[in-house]
Amino acid sequence: MDKGVTLIAGHTEVVGDVRFEDQLYVSGKVVGNLLSDNDKATLIVGEDGTVVGEIRVSNVVVNGLVEGDIYSDQKIELAPQAKVRGNIFYKVIEMQLGAVVDGQLMHAIVEEGSQDITQSSAEGGAAGSAEDAENIRPIADQAAGG
Repeated sequence: MDKGVTLIAGHTEVVGDVRFEDQLYVSGKVVGNLLSDNDKATLIVGEDGTVVGEIRVSNVVVNGLVEGDIYSDQKIELAPQAKVRGNIFYKVIEMQLGAVVDGQLMHAIVEEGSQDITQSSAEGGAAGSAEDAENIRPIADQAAGG
């Protein structure tokens, strides 16, 4: 099957959840969750892009505005114009000078054979919501067989 790139162009607003497989570039506005089960999927939020909702994508590049939590089991890159108002759960993160995060950065791992993200530090703080708390467990719990 051919890989595809989807563009949400400037002056475009999408309301509702967006599920995608390959690459999604947001230059407009999305009010809803961005989701992908593909571990090679990439989301790029351009300098003029805005996402108001939760992001659950393996690879994320932000250079615009995100209002919501971001979950990545691969890599997150916060470019110089990035503004994130929410918690970031990451495996690998790269932040460039100028990026702003109004929330917590929590190193996380994905349990083998599971889509659940596990917080790697019990000191990372509380999860963003009760629903998040169900999917995130401190490593200490995991070691105890929890």
